[in-house]
Amino acid sequence: MFIDADLEAWLRLTLLQGLGHQSLRKLLVALGTPANILTASHRELSSVVSEKIAIAIRNGGADPASWSAVESWLEDPANHIITLADANYPRALLETPDPPPLLYVKGRRDLLNRHGFAIVGSRNATAQGLANAEAFATALSNTGLVIVSGLALGVDAAAHRGGLAGTGSTIAVVGTGLDVVYPARNRELAHRIAADGILISEFALGTPPLAANFPRRNRLICGLSKGCLVVEAAISSGSLITARIAADQGREVFAIPGSIHSPLAKGCHALIKQGAKLVESAQDILEELGLVQISGQAAASNTAAADEHPLLTHIGFDPVDSETLQQRSGFAINALNMALTDLEMAGRIEALPGGRWQRLS
Repeated sequence: MFIDADLEAWLRLTLLQGLGHQSLRKLLVALGTPANILTASHRELSSVVSEKIAIAIRNGGADPASWSAVESWLEDPANHIITLADANYPRALLETPDPPPLLYVKGRRDLLNRHGFAIVGSRNATAQGLANAEAFATALSNTGLVIVSGLALGVDAAAHRGGLAGTGSTIAVVGTGLDVVYPARNRELAHRIAADGILISEFALGTPPLAANFPRRNRLICGLSKGCLVVEAAISSGSLITARIAADQGREVFAIPGSIHSPLAKGCHALIKQGAKLVESAQDILEELGLVQISGQAAASNTAAADEHPLLTHIGFDPVDSETLQQRSGFAINALNMALTDLEMAGRIEALPGGRWQRLS
């Protein structure tokens, strides 16, 4: 595919190793456009960037071979590159301190300038956490919000599935090049998002899943969103970094509380103590953001079934072992085991490590 002169100039600079976002922005402030930067004198360049970078720019920036992969990638009509100079560049990111000069995007560009909402959480979420993430995402998506997350396992993936199930769809912000799917287990989900949502990355094609890139992409997840919901998170979770970035960007932070005995609730409880909004339903989020209410039908879909197995009243929402449960319920051991198996298969309870059980919503 033919790359026009403007995009070629952006690529020559953004693919130049050692030229970071801040230095490129300083050059743009000083010289106006990427084309002007590439034709500037050594003196003009070295007054803004290092001698080594100035020489590299004077030599034409990144080697043309480095964008041959980009040309092939752009042959797919679903693939696009959006620069700071493009009208399609997400306006919400322009309000953040460090907007990427260039974004690789795959899918529906129209989603980039709609109201987004971030949902993040543990990669090792419980069944209840996954159900919560997907249910919240679907409810919020059905109000027109675009669900934004990071395509990780666990809560991220559940949030994307929920976003796709609603009318608002989803945005996946990845920490690799867009020609790399990570984690590989989310390949099918990534294909669904490419077809009905959008994947975006600030990293060049071919960029592998480097550990440093994932905290960096979190600022884009927050920047694209009006608020951020943390579903489940341990006290050392990277989701808390995302929440802090959201707060620093002036976004609303929300958290779902959990059992005081669950390690995956401690991060959410810490956020609530620090001022995050405690939420029990998607309606809580919409009211805080001043958006439309969920329809009665959607709200009704979140209510529990009227008929419940009698054992559920003894299990509760805190983890409980079988011995304690037998004492509470008075069930014979065989009857108890059969009931537990039936309830687990029905999705009403979850088996936890250590022979414990927990009720699901």
